[in-house]
Amino acid sequence: MQEWADYIKFFTGMLAIVNPFGIVPLFIAMTGHQSPTEERRSALVAALTVVLVLLLALFTGQWLLELFGITLPSFRVAGGLLLLLIAVSMLHARISPVKQTEEEAQESSQRDQVAVVPLGIPLLAGPGAISTVIVYSHRGEGALHYLLLSAVILSIALITWITLRAAPRIDRLLGTTGNNVITRIMGLLMAAIGVEIMANGLRGLFPGLS
Repeated sequence: MQEWADYIKFFTGMLAIVNPFGIVPLFIAMTGHQSPTEERRSALVAALTVVLVLLLALFTGQWLLELFGITLPSFRVAGGLLLLLIAVSMLHARISPVKQTEEEAQESSQRDQVAVVPLGIPLLAGPGAISTVIVYSHRGEGALHYLLLSAVILSIALITWITLRAAPRIDRLLGTTGNNVITRIMGLLMAAIGVEIMANGLRGLFPGLS
């Protein structure tokens, strides 16, 4: 990652994958019983969860791959396929079962504290976001590279916090149709990113494809 465009692409991709705008209806449904103070706290805790999980993936991802003997090309193919599965559900304006099953949704609706699970994990910082961070962490080296990736993660978490804080106003402004349109656009971007990551992984596994 030598060009600023690569980091801009990472930011755009992470915004599409985390998709805080698409979580707005779920956030309202899960925090509807909370007071305004508790709702603001839930938004903050969810955003902090995103930061912690993705920074942990950034700085320990390579160690985890080495621990399980997984090559980077194999992980890229798996991560790209995962993004495609999530993207297909987003194109249908649905939450992918990869992120949350129906049983998990029913269980989460009965919890008092939903900011960490399931909002922070896995709806926001889910498998797709974690995989993307690990893949991009290998596309450069040095302190500046990790500093820029960390800055992108922090900016995504900040956008998430602002979006969740303004969730009621956003929901009234966009409505169901508006939320679905945004989710589909994010899904299209995610599908393109998934294909690119898979292509790079396949070229690594099968050099003849290059």
